[in-house]
Amino acid sequence: MTQTLRFDGRTVIVTGAGGGLGRAYALAFAARGANVVVNDLGGNRAGDGSDTFAADKVVNEIVRAGGKAVANYNSVDDGEKIVETAVKAFGRVDVVINNAGILRDKSFSRMTDQDWDLIQTVHLRGSYKVTKAAWSLFQKQKFGRVINTASAAGIYGNFGQANYSAAKLALVSFTETLAKEGAKNNIKANVIAPIAASRMTETIMPPDILASLKPDYVAPLVLYLCHESTEESGSLFEVGAGFVAKLRWERSKGALFKTDVSFLPGAVVPKWPEITDFSQPQYPTSTTDADFVSLIEQANALPSNPKGEDLRFDGKVAVVTGAGGGLGRAYALLFGRLGASVVVNDLGVTTHGARSSSNAADKVVEEIRQSGGKAVANYDSVEDGDKIIETAIKAYGRVDVIINNAGVLRDKSFARMTDEDWDLVQRVHLRGTYKVTKAAWPYFTKQKYGRVINTCSSVGLYGNFGQANYSAAKLGILGFSNTLALEGRKNNVLVNTIAPTAGTRMTATIWPPEMVEAFKPDYVAPLVGFLAHESCPSTGNVFEVGCGWIAQVRWQRSGGIGFPTSKPLLPEDLAAKWDAITNFYDGRATHPKTTQEALQQFFENFANAQSSENSEPTEKSASSGKIDVEAAKKQKFDPIECSYEERDVILYALGVGATRKDLQWVYENSENFHVLPTYGVIPAVNSLSAFPLTSILGDFNFMKLLHGEQYLELKKPIPTSGKLISTPRVVDILDKGKGVSITLGITTRDEKGEIVFENESTLFIRGIGGFGGKKTGEDRGAATAPNKPPNRPPDATVQEKTLESQAGLYRLSGDYNPLHIDPNMSAMGGFEVPILHGMCTYGISGKHIYTKYCNNDPNNFKSIKGRLASPVFPGETLETQMWKEGNKIIFQTRVVERDVICVASAAVELKNSGGNIPSKL
Repeated sequence: MTQTLRFDGRTVIVTGAGGGLGRAYALAFAARGANVVVNDLGGNRAGDGSDTFAADKVVNEIVRAGGKAVANYNSVDDGEKIVETAVKAFGRVDVVINNAGILRDKSFSRMTDQDWDLIQTVHLRGSYKVTKAAWSLFQKQKFGRVINTASAAGIYGNFGQANYSAAKLALVSFTETLAKEGAKNNIKANVIAPIAASRMTETIMPPDILASLKPDYVAPLVLYLCHESTEESGSLFEVGAGFVAKLRWERSKGALFKTDVSFLPGAVVPKWPEITDFSQPQYPTSTTDADFVSLIEQANALPSNPKGEDLRFDGKVAVVTGAGGGLGRAYALLFGRLGASVVVNDLGVTTHGARSSSNAADKVVEEIRQSGGKAVANYDSVEDGDKIIETAIKAYGRVDVIINNAGVLRDKSFARMTDEDWDLVQRVHLRGTYKVTKAAWPYFTKQKYGRVINTCSSVGLYGNFGQANYSAAKLGILGFSNTLALEGRKNNVLVNTIAPTAGTRMTATIWPPEMVEAFKPDYVAPLVGFLAHESCPSTGNVFEVGCGWIAQVRWQRSGGIGFPTSKPLLPEDLAAKWDAITNFYDGRATHPKTTQEALQQFFENFANAQSSENSEPTEKSASSGKIDVEAAKKQKFDPIECSYEERDVILYALGVGATRKDLQWVYENSENFHVLPTYGVIPAVNSLSAFPLTSILGDFNFMKLLHGEQYLELKKPIPTSGKLISTPRVVDILDKGKGVSITLGITTRDEKGEIVFENESTLFIRGIGGFGGKKTGEDRGAATAPNKPPNRPPDATVQEKTLESQAGLYRLSGDYNPLHIDPNMSAMGGFEVPILHGMCTYGISGKHIYTKYCNNDPNNFKSIKGRLASPVFPGETLETQMWKEGNKIIFQTRVVERDVICVASAAVELKNSGGNIPSKL
């Protein structure tokens, strides 16, 4: 039997513990005997305000349950005060859970310095401060556990979260360094990337998904990693919705180049497939895992590199920071030789950031000019990135390439590191990279062109003793780059990151002279030149480079384990499956590249209600329990009331494309003011969010639910205001083999009890078919008609270009699913931008037919039915094609720009068959 994991006598600090994940951690530790310090500043998700209520409430919960807890209300930037609270209350600290966080999500072009700085302060510096305050106690007692909190946005990048991505990935390398430094004193540090419902996620995920993302499914991993019996350290885990997996770095074997004059950017092109080939992967965990001495020997033994493409930069302007020596000088000289105009930036400080001089930059500028090139010097700090870019604009009128290379070192063991050591390295490396890139970004987006090469390091990738500050900053730069690559792609702004190994002013202080000489910066510059060229296809990637060797690095994720979400998850469950969770060699490992890919496996585990004896994530199939269709049809459901005003029907009309000229729909004092008939879908569809689907179908993955078809029949014109009562029922459930089709009927009555309209919504859920039910349903007339267009040109067509803001406007009618407004959620759904609501497209189509064939008289409109066939992106043009067949208008709607049908099998029934066939538009 697995040992019960207890924390009696241990003291645990949980930051941001007033709600969400932090609260779950605090309650779980207390329930297992720990003394808990519940820290929460009580601010909102944007970091504004403060309140003691959140922390006090959790403390009261713990105390009422018989546990021990005290509250702390300090900011994590005052980490020593949080630790002081623990020592005063309980005499010791054993575990630190760095969980506090805020969001300041904005596209990079709109991000302010305050947005950047506040995120870094809370997430990154806050984690440093709390851990630093506890570190000496951990060392003295020869025991300590640290959990830091990353995120998928940090690992893979996420649109609108450049600040957050940087801070979150920085914590991964910070953790790796802590693990290395803490090993001798039994201090273990791990980092998790959780997906869970919290104050931050509640605004970007729909309620049905939030219900499946209980923090309770993350807390068990945190408890397991913090227990005294656990040996795991320096590791990164993704966790949520009952799924747990480990991540590690995977590196290609890479390609070798002769380190002579033939090693130019063009030489990289023929070997690009070799550089990016992972068929012979390596799995490094340390800066020493690459044998650079052997690599340079092999490279030197090669014949000269075959002549590749002649990659030049004539007419381009390149800004190189830290270009007064080492790598930066090599880059600047290369760009100058290849025709670029170069801004040579160097503050002229020592490797520790002391003093400044113009001599370093001036010397390199003179070298470039002596060789016939163009260059100007800039002596500003990278923290004044706008001044550096201003130099480029004043001198050359544009900027095309940014090489963020400037850096300083303040190497010290974590125990001896000061706040100044930490802050200076973060400011120069991470904030400096942000500031220079931010200043150049408007020029890149305006000219639809830009190349950014940011500088990480192997220390950032793998952590290194004595470099907690440097490793955090360097991996933070990679997180920043990952998001920039996503945001820049549409404007041809490509962003890549390198982890170079070369002799520089910084490495000269820690390497022997012969090694510095052998590892020339010239052997890194060709890759930088290739990545900066207009022909480069790469973006969002990271490469290790040095000594004539170039290799790509990416994430590998273990197959992981999906635990049942139908019962509580315990730390002991994880302990029993730990070998499987961390197994990369069982054939189930994956290589997610985006947040969307990474989260898909979590979503697929939502419905996993099977035995935890399963060794891999599975999805519940409805075939494991028969769906009782007849019982579902007989089941009674509570009615849902909806009150609406003239304002609401006007807002709907605007949402489906009505303009100020359509006074009959948008002006309440119009002589013919009335409600568009398709407004009848609004009360019905909005009421579906409360329908208990799982009580009929069992647990299933809500990410696999599609709104397939919609039928609306009007019994009388819809009043312009009033109260409506909608009563749902199950019309039919069909077994489609790989999925289930369920049709829900909604009858809507007015306050007199008279039926105003009826709807049928057909939903399709993938992955839960095979329960033995019937495959086809009964003919229900217009609600099920196939509505195949006749074999002749349309009798009428109407085109309408949707607005970029169409989804933002339509959602105000009640469908607030963030898939239609939030880029984060649309990315999870597989769309580059938020998509238009299907019912908005349906309403626009219905408006076209209503206008053409009903003379704007709701008494002429009987019903409308359509299948939602393809998504529409706001700004695209919709073309409704119509065929009149008696009292029915068969139609289909096409997206003009992509020539795809978005509404199919569609028709409008008229109350009579009158009306002339209009001429084609």
